[in-house]
Amino acid sequence: MKKIIFTDKAPAPIGPYNQAILKGDTLYTSGQIAIDPATGELVTDSIEAETKQVMENMKEVLIAAGMTFEHVVKTTIFIMDMNDFAKINTVYATYFNEKTAPARETVQVACLPKNVNVEISMTAIL
Repeated sequence: MKKIIFTDKAPAPIGPYNQAILKGDTLYTSGQIAIDPATGELVTDSIEAETKQVMENMKEVLIAAGMTFEHVVKTTIFIMDMNDFAKINTVYATYFNEKTAPARETVQVACLPKNVNVEISMTAIL
C-alpha cells in the first residue's frame, strides 16, 4: 500500500500528482520548483534564490514523511541552462554532507513548468 505525503509548507501540486509517495521505506518525491508556499509566488530573483526555495520546499516534503536530507539516496536536477550549474550546485551542496551525499544526475532541458530555471526531485529511504 502506498501513503500519500502532503504538507502545506511546500507548494500544492498543480496537476494530477502528489508531493510525494511513501511505499514501504522508500519515498518518491515529485519535482519541486521555486514556488513560495506562503505566497504562491515564484522565487526568481536569482538562480541561487530559486534553488534555495526549491531545496526548502523539498526539505518540508521530507519532514512531512519523517525524513531529512540524510535519507536521500538519489536526486535528479533539471535545469534550463547548464551555465547555471555551478551556482545551483553551490546552493544544493549546503543541504548535504559531502561524504554521504546522494547519487545525482543533472540534465539541461528545453522547458520546465512555469518557465522556471530549476526543478529537483528526490528518492529517499528510511
